[in-house]
Amino acid sequence: MMSSPKVWFITGTSSGFGRLMTEYALDQGDIVVATLRKPQVLSDLAARYPVDKLLVLKVDVTKQEDIDEAFARTRSAFGRLDVVFNNAGYSIVTEIEGTPVDKARELFETNFWGATNVSRAAVKFFREVNERGKGGTILQMSSIGGFNALPEFGYYAATKHGRNLGMDSINTHDKNQICIIEPGAFHTSVMNKAEVLPQHPAYTDESFETSVMRRQVVGAVFEGDAYKFTRTVYEVVQGGNIPKRLPMGLDAIELLNGKIELLKATVAETKGLSVDLKRDGGAVGLM
Repeated sequence: MMSSPKVWFITGTSSGFGRLMTEYALDQGDIVVATLRKPQVLSDLAARYPVDKLLVLKVDVTKQEDIDEAFARTRSAFGRLDVVFNNAGYSIVTEIEGTPVDKARELFETNFWGATNVSRAAVKFFREVNERGKGGTILQMSSIGGFNALPEFGYYAATKHGRNLGMDSINTHDKNQICIIEPGAFHTSVMNKAEVLPQHPAYTDESFETSVMRRQVVGAVFEGDAYKFTRTVYEVVQGGNIPKRLPMGLDAIELLNGKIELLKATVAETKGLSVDLKRDGGAVGLM
């Protein structure tokens, strides 16, 4: 007996992983609610699929009313929701000191608050609309940079780390599954769309890590295959054994292992400093 098609809600579908996941899920016979700021970008897909297979909605994730309306439309159209691919976001390339505060705040509005508010709406939908006890799956698109910040991507890494911690603490009642996806360097349009700001004068020396990183990433063609990434993530969802965290790419695994070793060394080096830090009278209740 064939399983019924899944209903996907995907943010940031104009390009990159969002577009690829939309296309792949549709090719597999699933239903997609594709959200993006400029719906006309998906006019080619909208012409190929009926609205009972592809529902294209205008959503700016920095606007709560857009998010609420999109989930309400999903409920009206399909009455259920299986997978949320929380993908919308962008990057700023420059040093922390070289980033105007208003630019940093705009980045957080999209990458942190936008993603967080979509996840909150998804959990509410899973609880109140889906069949009781069925739950749903949130695929939280992050980056290995959210665990291991790289030069030139300080605020970007901060937005990803913040949303990771938020997802770690989100309530998972009703059999909800939450997966934080942490890809390494995959070739998509993300770097072409990144906002590359001028270097801060203090960091322009070509030998500095920031300068080296800028040369490596701006206009680069990365080795990671975005189509293979999309196919693998889809297969993980179909398999049902969804990990809480999913690093993707051997470069991501290497960075993760390096961070683990660094944390282990830090614990070993500093543990002795914490041995005698308890109050002499003992604890009374919780802090």
